[in-house]
Amino acid sequence: MNINAPILAISIAFILILGFYLGFWWRKKVFETKIKDIESYAQKIINEAQRDVVNIKKEAHLQGQDLVFVMKSEFEKEMSERRLEQKRQEDRLIQKEENFERRSETLAQREATVAKQESDLVKKDKENNQKSEELTRLIQDQTQALEKTAQLTATEAKELLLRDMEDEARHEGARLIRRVEAETREIADKKAKEILALAVKRYAGDYVAEHTISVVNLPNEDMKGRIIGREGRNIRAIEATTGVDLIIDDTPEAVILSSFSPLRREIARQALERLIVDGRIHPARIEEIVGKVNEEMEQSLKEIGKEAAFDVGVHGIHHELIKLLGKLKYRTSYAQNVLQHSMEVAFLCGVMAAELGQNVKQAKRAGLLHDIGKAVDHEIEGPHGLIGADLAKRYGESPAVVHAIMAHHEDTPPESILDVLVQAADTLSGARPGARREMLETYVKRLEDLERIANSFVGISKTYAIQAGREVRIMVNSEQVSDDLAQILANDICRQVEKEMSYPGQIKVTVIRETRAVGFAK
Repeated sequence: MNINAPILAISIAFILILGFYLGFWWRKKVFETKIKDIESYAQKIINEAQRDVVNIKKEAHLQGQDLVFVMKSEFEKEMSERRLEQKRQEDRLIQKEENFERRSETLAQREATVAKQESDLVKKDKENNQKSEELTRLIQDQTQALEKTAQLTATEAKELLLRDMEDEARHEGARLIRRVEAETREIADKKAKEILALAVKRYAGDYVAEHTISVVNLPNEDMKGRIIGREGRNIRAIEATTGVDLIIDDTPEAVILSSFSPLRREIARQALERLIVDGRIHPARIEEIVGKVNEEMEQSLKEIGKEAAFDVGVHGIHHELIKLLGKLKYRTSYAQNVLQHSMEVAFLCGVMAAELGQNVKQAKRAGLLHDIGKAVDHEIEGPHGLIGADLAKRYGESPAVVHAIMAHHEDTPPESILDVLVQAADTLSGARPGARREMLETYVKRLEDLERIANSFVGISKTYAIQAGREVRIMVNSEQVSDDLAQILANDICRQVEKEMSYPGQIKVTVIRETRAVGFAK
């Protein structure tokens, strides 16, 4: 066992060394085989690349030849087109030269013709001058002969002719005016009457006629003595604090308060009624009661103004204007209550504005405030229209409403439909029968003024003012005034009435011309 062990170890070592050399030899063979395969594959790639390079060169050469051919074709085509365009331009230039030559020849011929015509005109001008001088001399001779025959100078004849032409023109104008006015009046009157009738029909307001006195009933006759007081001190205190006249006469159980200011009269009435109920009537108590009534009246005026604005449907009015509206309840115009009149105007303005497609709220606002100046016109000088416009502007009303207030009595010319609506509604409210009451003196003066204005024109024979001064009928001399001039006369009288008179509503002027034909049978 000890003898074989070295041999075995040597054998194993030999086998390992042999195995190592065999493995190395095998790996070398394998590596050499792979190198040969790689070299053959690389050579194959190089051969294919060389073939591709040859093919690419051939294709590039062919594409270059094609590109050269295409560019050569396009160049030849472009050159051909340019040659054709050049040929066309040359042809046009040749044609223009020919036209220019023909025009030159034509101008030369025209110049010759014009020169000939100028010479002919010079000759004719000389002949015309000679004939004109001869004609002027003949006209002078004829004029002198006509003046001798007619016994009129040329100036007189011209004036006569102009007068005849003027008369004829006036007649023609009058006929045209009559026709146009008839057509326009027929359409306008129909539409205006429809709108006004609708406004009146839709409004059913009460008429409030105010008087200048108030009556306070007394519980007994002894109260009169207490109101008068010792040596009249109580009655003097009442009149001094209220500004009204206290009339105590034989009327049983009643005293009369007289004042042109309804507001003062109302304050005095309430104060006197409270004094009668209280029983303590002396100067100090009178002043105390009148002071309280004044304070309560201030609040009452605001409530009245708010109620009026609410009834009409107008909102957002300044509180000072509301207070002034309340004062209008105690203000009258020709015995018509101004607040009631203002509410009526507001309603009529709203109805007419709706019919015309205008701003209804703005129209009502202008109508309600149009007489606001009457609340303070006894304190401020000037027309109530201008005063009211200034108040409305001061308290934030719109320019359209301010101008409508200013223009409702022509203090400034109307400029908008709103101005005219307020004018029409104001006139309609004041002119309706029963709305206002005029004094006898004013009524008689209007009739006299109407007849005086009508009689101041030429050709008037008789004049009659009728219908309480709402119409004037004028009889004219048929020999002096024709049918056409009658229309002109009516228009002239209307303008004169508008200029000289002041009146509510409108006045109708009717000119009547009568022609009589008389014959006798024998």
